[in-house]
Amino acid sequence: MYDLIIFLILITVGYIAGTLAEKRHYRSIRKRENAFLNLPAVTMKSVDYPAKEVKSAQMVYGSAVISIDYFKRMLAGLRNIFGGTVKSYETLIDRARRESLLRMKEMAGGATVIVNVRIETSTIGKRANKKGVGCLEAIAYGTALTIER
Repeated sequence: MYDLIIFLILITVGYIAGTLAEKRHYRSIRKRENAFLNLPAVTMKSVDYPAKEVKSAQMVYGSAVISIDYFKRMLAGLRNIFGGTVKSYETLIDRARRESLLRMKEMAGGATVIVNVRIETSTIGKRANKKGVGCLEAIAYGTALTIER
């Protein structure tokens, strides 16, 4: 009985710590997204600016590796048994993608627009004999253009 109580306490502490860390990360993401509202990142391969107005072009990228906490990994395992949406993985992917886009925009500096933006995701940290996602990496890349006006 004593072991079960300790296990439940550790699971509760892990859940609370993971939830607080996720909420703190989302607050940071929203704050930084607001700071970069004036820098569009589009999937178009070209823009409607004459070539002589393009002052500089450089490749920019941002990468983020986000890990899922143990409690949410357990819940995802249960969800796999019973079926349905795995919300803990949805937030993991959302945070990784948004973070990688923000890091790409930070690298762009004073650019006017980022064109031909692509986002790729992959799982990492997965052991061959274990099922489930350990960490998720998202990388965003594109071409930052500075337009002379």
